[in-house]
Amino acid sequence: MRIRNLKNTEELVNNSSYLIKNPIDYKGNWNKVFNNSNPIHLEIGMGKGNFIINMALKYPNINFIGVELHTNVIARACKKLEELNINNLKLINVNADSLDNIFDKEIDLIYLNFSDPWPKKRNAKRRLTSELFLNIYDKLFKNEKIIKLKTDNKGLFESSIISLTNYGYLINDISLDLHNTDIDNVETEYETKFKNMGINILYLEAIKRHILK
Repeated sequence: MRIRNLKNTEELVNNSSYLIKNPIDYKGNWNKVFNNSNPIHLEIGMGKGNFIINMALKYPNINFIGVELHTNVIARACKKLEELNINNLKLINVNADSLDNIFDKEIDLIYLNFSDPWPKKRNAKRRLTSELFLNIYDKLFKNEKIIKLKTDNKGLFESSIISLTNYGYLINDISLDLHNTDIDNVETEYETKFKNMGINILYLEAIKRHILK
């Protein structure tokens, strides 16, 4: 679905105290951005920001970073944040394939919420759970690697399970109907829409533990 530009998109983005304009400059030093050594959780493809904003409000002792490629989308999150004062949240406007230029073994957990499924076989490498991206994530994670995924797309869900397990991840938790479980959950915009339509939300948590040599 195409999202229309806000009239003041450029102004919202340029003036937001939440948006890090030069994220590459902080590689290896994101603890200094937050002025603490708390865990850092990363949402890749944050959309309009409902999930990452509410997670930051719910868990003040965790630092959250939202990643979004599309400026017209991240501007909507910036607009939502104008009246809020959240010290444990930052946003970056970049492509996911450049994240290894921005973080260096600093991330404790990655959220992949309702990512583009790229259903055609020729586009499989563009899925955020493809081997290409899992290799990038290896460079981001601090020690233990944890990925939490939510989607309504069965094809993406199935391919993600295969890709993650082939890459050495253990599927630690899984649900074919997230909202009928007791799993701690904060909804995204898409999730609320799909739930109201009666569509089941698919969920998994995958862990790849650090092996000492």
